[in-house]
Amino acid sequence: MLDISPILMLSSAIIFLVVLVILNSRLFRPLLNHMDMRSSQIKSDLEEAKSNSSDVDELLVEANEIISKAKREAASIREQAYKEAKDSADVKLASERLNLDTKVAEFKNSLQDEAKALKSSLLSSMPQFNDSLKNKLNSI
Repeated sequence: MLDISPILMLSSAIIFLVVLVILNSRLFRPLLNHMDMRSSQIKSDLEEAKSNSSDVDELLVEANEIISKAKREAASIREQAYKEAKDSADVKLASERLNLDTKVAEFKNSLQDEAKALKSSLLSSMPQFNDSLKNKLNSI
């Protein structure tokens, strides 16, 4: 029934083995090499990404430190400017108070002088008023 030919079977086995060798050398080895290279490239890229991530974290920490330092410096500069402005205003205020005090003292002195002059003027013209008053009273 079935006729098995050993030559045909042997030639099929040889052809199968030759095809396996050719496929192995031309297709499977380059494919496996490519897959190995790709996996090693992925590993190196992941490691590089991790190092980049740590570099970014370090830069972020450094940036936050710089920002906080700048905020502290700005606050101290603002405080110093406020203090200088307050001191300057206090000096000007004291100067103006002294100026106003001297003007008030001069005004009081001039009022006292005017009051004395008016009083002496009234005292000197008192006899005229007395005479005028007597004449008025006599005429009534």
